[in-house]
Amino acid sequence: MTERTRRVRWAAGSAVALALLFAGAATVASARDDADHHAAAPAARAPAADSADAGFARDMAVHHQQAVEMSFIVRDRTEDEDVRRLAYDIANTQASQRGMLLGWLDLWELPKAAAGQEPMAWMAAGRHSGHDMAGMPGMKGAYEAHDGSLMPGMATRTELEQLRRASGRQAEVLYLQLMTDHHRGGIDMARGCADLCTVKAEKRLARRMVEGQHSELEAMAGMLAERGAAPRPGKAS
Repeated sequence: MTERTRRVRWAAGSAVALALLFAGAATVASARDDADHHAAAPAARAPAADSADAGFARDMAVHHQQAVEMSFIVRDRTEDEDVRRLAYDIANTQASQRGMLLGWLDLWELPKAAAGQEPMAWMAAGRHSGHDMAGMPGMKGAYEAHDGSLMPGMATRTELEQLRRASGRQAEVLYLQLMTDHHRGGIDMARGCADLCTVKAEKRLARRMVEGQHSELEAMAGMLAERGAAPRPGKAS
């Protein structure tokens, strides 16, 4: 290697090192400025415990947990690959979204369960504040929790036990029907958040829930038809 080549390579290496050094310094400075900017009043930016943002996060976390539970149940009750694949996708998606919702509650330093506050109270508060919530099952009147079904669309303890006892085609049909009801109720709740929530990231997540679950509703309707069945009428609609 010639002396000239060594000098060129040394200069090039030094330039890269300096560029990385300056980039790192700029990143640290930017992060520090951003932290200083937001450190003034982080609590003031957090939603209140009785807000739609907090209420939706708490309620949808519970709603999603049951969808995950039903999906794991049916994966053990059928060998049908289409249903098992759907169940896996729903469980994976809703577990991930549930983690985001609970993470926001932690970030806001809010409880994951609000003592003395009924499920769906945030949607009722939206109606009383003048928001048009017509067409949502939770807004036709106070939802009456029964047999473990805390919110619109949620399966009852009796229905979950029926799913655990079923197998094969019977389990597939029951799962698809229960999950159809579940998605319908979840979509209405997500629409409520899209209308009432104030945190932009949460509103975006709610809109993605509506889009994703609508797509899954169409798929489940086709799967039910293939099995000579249909969604249950008059459920969470």
